[in-house]
Amino acid sequence: MFRSVAFALSAFCSVAIAADYPENTLDAGKVSAQGKPVTLLGNGVAVGDSAPNFKVVDGNFIPVTLDDYQGQAVLISVVPSLDTGICSLQTKHFNEKVAAQFPGVAMLTISADLPFAQKRFCKAENIDKVTALSDSVWRDFGQKYGLIIKDMGLLTRSVLVLDKSHTVIYKQLVSSLSTEPDYDSVIKKLKTL
Repeated sequence: MFRSVAFALSAFCSVAIAADYPENTLDAGKVSAQGKPVTLLGNGVAVGDSAPNFKVVDGNFIPVTLDDYQGQAVLISVVPSLDTGICSLQTKHFNEKVAAQFPGVAMLTISADLPFAQKRFCKAENIDKVTALSDSVWRDFGQKYGLIIKDMGLLTRSVLVLDKSHTVIYKQLVSSLSTEPDYDSVIKKLKTL
C-alpha cells in the first residue's frame, strides 16, 4: 500500500515538474541512463554565463542561496541521490581528496534528496568539508541550471565551478549517470582560480 502511494506521488511530482519546466535544449542529448538518452528540464547554463542565484535548503531546512557565497569561488557537485554508490563515491572524493587542496573554494553537493537523508549520509560517511544541500523543496537549483531529469525528479550528475564573481568557468555534464565525473579536469580548472 505504502509503495503504491509513494509511486503515485512520485509519478504525480514528475508530471508536475515536466509541466512546469521547459526542456533544456542547450544540453539535449548529452546525458544517458542505462544507455538511453534522458531529457533534462530547466534552463541550461554555459561556460561564461553569470551563474544564476538559487535557493536550496541545508540539513535543517534553512534556506541557502548562491548569494551566501559572495566573493568566494564555488564548486558545485551535483548528484542524483547520495544513497547510491556512484553518488556516494563522488561526494566522498570531493570531501576527502579535493576540498583540502582548495580551502578557499566553497564545496557544495546538491541533490534532490530530502535534507534528513543528506544529514544522515554526511554523519555516517564523515562528510565534513563539503556542504550537502537539498533541492527537494523548490527545485529552484535544478530548474535554473537545467539539471532536472524528466520523469525521475532527480538531478543529473554534473560538476560546476564558479569563480569569485560567480561566472561559470567550468561545466561537466557526466554523459552516463552510472559513471563518476572526470575529477582530473575539475582539479585542473580549480588550480586556475
